[in-house]
Amino acid sequence: MAKVRKKPAQKTRSSTQGVAGADAASRHARTRAAHALERAEDYVELIDELVRRRGAARVVELAKAMGVSHVTVVRAIARMQRQGLVRTEPYRAIELTPAGRKLAAGARRRHEVVVEFLVRIGVPRDVAEIDAEGIEHHVSPETLRAFERAGGR
Repeated sequence: MAKVRKKPAQKTRSSTQGVAGADAASRHARTRAAHALERAEDYVELIDELVRRRGAARVVELAKAMGVSHVTVVRAIARMQRQGLVRTEPYRAIELTPAGRKLAAGARRRHEVVVEFLVRIGVPRDVAEIDAEGIEHHVSPETLRAFERAGGR
């Protein structure tokens, strides 16, 4: 019979390593929450745009515009419904709640400010539109105000 080697006992973390680990966990939790908010903002912004242009927003249109599956959109809409951002019923259009409209308006405003700033500093508009999609979700209120001042708003 083969002899089984026992692993040496692992050293315990010092209290400072524990704090550093807790800080890292807290940062990761904030990052996950921020990414979830990004997705919600993208969805409500698109829903608002579709309602304005076509009179309604449907799952199939969202899936096509976002480049994701029907199932992904259904899950996202269910999550946003629990968060109070949208209202929907099976086989009906998706509607934004007042909270969803407010979130969409804020996201749209940040997008516009970022695009205008980027264009003002020489970025071609088509590139600025693409770049703004990422920046708009991470820009602080202070930076956004600076963009507005630099952009002449």
